[in-house]
Amino acid sequence: MAATSTNVSAITDLMNRFYDINALRSALASFEWDQQVLMPQGGASARAEHIGILSRMEHDLVTDDTTRTLIERAAGAAETDDERALVRITKREYDIATKIPTSLVAEKSRLGAIAHESWVKARANNDYKSFAPQLKRMFEIVKEEADALGWKNHPYDALTDQYEEGATHADWTRMFEGLKSKQIELVRRIAEKPTIDDSAFYGNWDLNAQRKFGNMLVQAIGFDMDRGRQDEAAHPFCSGWSVGDVRLTTRYKDYLPSGIFGSLHEAGHGMYEQGSPMAWDRSPLAGGVSLGIHESQSRTWENIVGRSRGFWKFFGPKLRETFPGLKLSGEEFYRAINKVEPSFIRVEADEVTYNLHVLVRFEIESEMLTGKLTVEDLPEAWNAKYTEYLGITPKTYSEGCLQDVHWSMGSIGYFPTYTMGNLLSYQIWNVLEKDLGDTASMIESGNFKPILNWLQEKVYSQGKKYPPKELVMRVTGKPVGAEDYLEGLTKKYTEIYSL
Repeated sequence: MAATSTNVSAITDLMNRFYDINALRSALASFEWDQQVLMPQGGASARAEHIGILSRMEHDLVTDDTTRTLIERAAGAAETDDERALVRITKREYDIATKIPTSLVAEKSRLGAIAHESWVKARANNDYKSFAPQLKRMFEIVKEEADALGWKNHPYDALTDQYEEGATHADWTRMFEGLKSKQIELVRRIAEKPTIDDSAFYGNWDLNAQRKFGNMLVQAIGFDMDRGRQDEAAHPFCSGWSVGDVRLTTRYKDYLPSGIFGSLHEAGHGMYEQGSPMAWDRSPLAGGVSLGIHESQSRTWENIVGRSRGFWKFFGPKLRETFPGLKLSGEEFYRAINKVEPSFIRVEADEVTYNLHVLVRFEIESEMLTGKLTVEDLPEAWNAKYTEYLGITPKTYSEGCLQDVHWSMGSIGYFPTYTMGNLLSYQIWNVLEKDLGDTASMIESGNFKPILNWLQEKVYSQGKKYPPKELVMRVTGKPVGAEDYLEGLTKKYTEIYSL
């Protein structure tokens, strides 16, 4: 049946409404990007007010009766899969947003801007006490947010659903229970083997050379610099406000791989964002569908591709040409970039220990939300969990509970999606390999296009059209599970460490 002009108008009117909402969200994203990349410290107070006002305006627009009416009209007019997806997505947004008071949204946004600056200073000065008041208020706010959204079994359910649709505290608990003992055992077995020497990676590396090499890498694997850029931030992240404008950030340290793998990780996020159909640009259909699936792509490009032998057979000569002081090459280099050693900083963690870092955060968030743990007790609890799971105890707040930006922003319920992404990276990759064949040879020859094209077709071009659980089933034929991940990880590190 041909679409009537009334049907077309209903869909167009809803799309136009969310173009307006997207403009406010883009302004917020640009403010937040600027705060972390360029803004002088003196701008924090005014920026907090700017963000609070824009957040209130955006929330008011989403929750307005006009938006509800437009969604209802579009629901009756939707005829195509894309149109029905548009209605489903916007109705979910409306339903969530109308449960949260505008005043709470504005306060959370204002506090997040102030708390970010407080966190940056506190981490630099190893000063947890200065940050604790903002952290305490942020947890109070997210508890109010969870109560407003409604929950049955655990307040975590309401919060984590905003990052991973349909996920619950019970889901994450089962996920970690399936991983915890196996990962701890693998770490233990590796710890019994001689340590791998990666000291050659530490040094005073030229900053401009690192920038140029990182930009070259992300472009080589497929990130489009005509529709994006890479800058530096205290905590690496990917942001953007259209298919044609996606921002990566990384950070450079005296450990050379830090900036390299930070760039590859964020480029994985960035290529996902750049992969939405241009026809969906600025609409609710565009962008990554969930944080877990998003993280699967960053981990794919960082770990499965970027930490492979073939990747450095291709890029190794260029790396040594750029950094003549680097003496490692060949198999020594491959083993060094895959060194397993319990460490304090999550974003610098190796593949094998990474999920244990996430487990610490999940357990602490859960206990904070139920009142079992207080802000005052958090550092001690953090250290105790690191001692238990990783066998190391942080000596400072900065290498302990102050290392992540997420809590300053109120992103509670976010962390488990990192582990979900790790599991999915291998699960999706195994299907990709069956379809493409010898991916190792492609990577070794620097031919990343078939890999990117496959991901583009199966994942990136789908945007938010399907709920995350449905998309995983469409791509892999099964729900998210740990089998592929544990099998791939064990195989890789059994070889590297001769287990």
